[in-house]
Amino acid sequence: MVITDERLSYLCLLDIATGNRTQLTPELSNSERISNPIWLGQSTAGYLAKGSLYQHALSEHTNGTLLFNATVNIASVVYRPALNKLFFTAGVYPDGSIGRMHEHVEKENNRTDSARVFDNLWARHWNKWMTMVKTNLFAIPINATNASAIVVGATGEEINLMQNLTRFEDPLIRWDLDWYTVSENGKYAAFVVRNPSLDMVWKTNVDIYLVATDGRSEPRLITGQWKGAASSPAFSLDSSSLAWLQMETPGYESDINRIYIYDMKTGSVRSIARSWDLSPQSILWSADGKELYVLALDRGDRKVFSVSVDTGQIAEISGHGYFSTVSRLGTDRLLGLYSNVTESSNIQLIDIGSAKRNSSSMAASMHQLTDVNRDRLHDVYLSEAEDFWFTGARNESVHGWLLRPYGFNNEKSKYPMALLIHGGPQQGSSHSFGLSQWNPNMYASAGFVTVVINFHGSSGYGQNFTDSITEQWGGYPFTDIMNGVDYVLEKYSFIDSKRLVALGGSYGGYMVNWINGNTDRFAAMVAHDGQFNVVAGYYSTDELWFIEHDMGGVPFTKFGRPKYDIYNPEQLADRFKTPTLFVHGANDFRLTLEQSIAPWSLLRRKGIPARLVYFDDEDHWINKPGNSVRWYNEVLQWIAQWTQQQQQQQPSQNRT
Repeated sequence: MVITDERLSYLCLLDIATGNRTQLTPELSNSERISNPIWLGQSTAGYLAKGSLYQHALSEHTNGTLLFNATVNIASVVYRPALNKLFFTAGVYPDGSIGRMHEHVEKENNRTDSARVFDNLWARHWNKWMTMVKTNLFAIPINATNASAIVVGATGEEINLMQNLTRFEDPLIRWDLDWYTVSENGKYAAFVVRNPSLDMVWKTNVDIYLVATDGRSEPRLITGQWKGAASSPAFSLDSSSLAWLQMETPGYESDINRIYIYDMKTGSVRSIARSWDLSPQSILWSADGKELYVLALDRGDRKVFSVSVDTGQIAEISGHGYFSTVSRLGTDRLLGLYSNVTESSNIQLIDIGSAKRNSSSMAASMHQLTDVNRDRLHDVYLSEAEDFWFTGARNESVHGWLLRPYGFNNEKSKYPMALLIHGGPQQGSSHSFGLSQWNPNMYASAGFVTVVINFHGSSGYGQNFTDSITEQWGGYPFTDIMNGVDYVLEKYSFIDSKRLVALGGSYGGYMVNWINGNTDRFAAMVAHDGQFNVVAGYYSTDELWFIEHDMGGVPFTKFGRPKYDIYNPEQLADRFKTPTLFVHGANDFRLTLEQSIAPWSLLRRKGIPARLVYFDDEDHWINKPGNSVRWYNEVLQWIAQWTQQQQQQQPSQNRT
């Protein structure tokens, strides 16, 4: 099999009634790939390709035609037929003009030096250095024939709907759009932006602004009373209300999301479902405006819930598995993208109209509409997840699950075990078909009993459980993990206690380092973009609010420094003795490369087998297909070499 970094995409039409699929466009790859499909009329679809908007008449068996080319790459296109307006995002310089982008780019390209100068934070974020270019929101009118609603072209000039926001003194610190939505009547847009300020790197002040789409008025702040992060604005279908998710605790990126509703006529704001202990992650209005459909993590699943707008009553709609998105289909149905541990993502139809609501659930019928990877997965070993609960830190119940390995025979032999430690830490492993480096069936297919534990700090078990990891990075989670390993060794006699390996990424990589300084019960470990020195990590990371909240202070004060030192793996460097594979991407600005080089150097200096796998074109994650294949090859080979049935052998240290 030839491995390439090519990603193919095409526009596809799905018949809801029959499940038949029709490919509408040729396959495009990489930078040309198709995205952002939208309806421009009953028989016309739109999509983005090569940074421009194309239209495709479904009745014509032809390629799409160019509708709008803004001279810059555009994204996140929305069409509102009520006003015949297109909305989109684009990166612009401080003047906010698309028309002058060519002039700015030419000036930048003609520079005789490559210096970047920063007076204020941020200098870089996630995987990119900050530049003058920021994402803004634009609107533009279009023409459409009334009979068929086939768009024939864009007219007029683009209107920058963020142009009237107050300017900040540093041009590098500007309004940079996160997300937006437009009312169905096309008159208003609500957008999410981080408040530009000198302290924006250690604050989570993310706000929602409301703006008229004619561009004549200044955007109006509607979340000013909160200093936490706002997200997921959504207009009701009749455009009378705007709902959003609001974190109320300043500086805490994993605070519980509260549901707020803004009345477009009166300007009044109210909060609903405040007694709910799960944190919703998205909002979708029902057609009649009486319900909100939200997605929330719940004990390893990501479920669809219904929230009554009037009473705040919660009802569970979906059960086991993972819904990544849902959208409205007509008046009483939803379409969702669903997966579980053994099934890759497919489109699921949820029939809300057939549901009967009681105090806690709605028994909605569900029907799978697609099975796009059936042939590819036909001969692939996929193990079901077996859930278990055990007593962890604080004498509280902790959830995990186990996958049995390929060729499993309970009476034949014992098997090595791979423990997967999730990142966050305020995230959680889920019953989903992951496409990244942490699909548990990849390890089960390689012959490992695979164990996942959602330790204290994980999401989906109530906010108190999530909050409990604050100032406890190496405390409660470590207790949970060790208790969990003890539990599965006692319950599942087919696990070989002498052939255990642990793997983790991000916070999971931190935990691998912490484990290395506290126990030698694992034969080998893998740390992907993890943290070795918490203090050094504070000074080099891009988002200070996260570490300041979780550690309970800053490391440059007498009060704060001990909180960093107590759970700092570097403080236990003299105890490190487990062979470990370290993986890191050069463009990871969340946890920088030194966080992997340091523990790798430590182990090699002590004469302990260790390996460093470095990707110079990746960031916090491995994104390119070819690199992902290499990642799995390196990782699976490493843990296999250290868990052989016979005497464990030291792998070669001469590889590059």
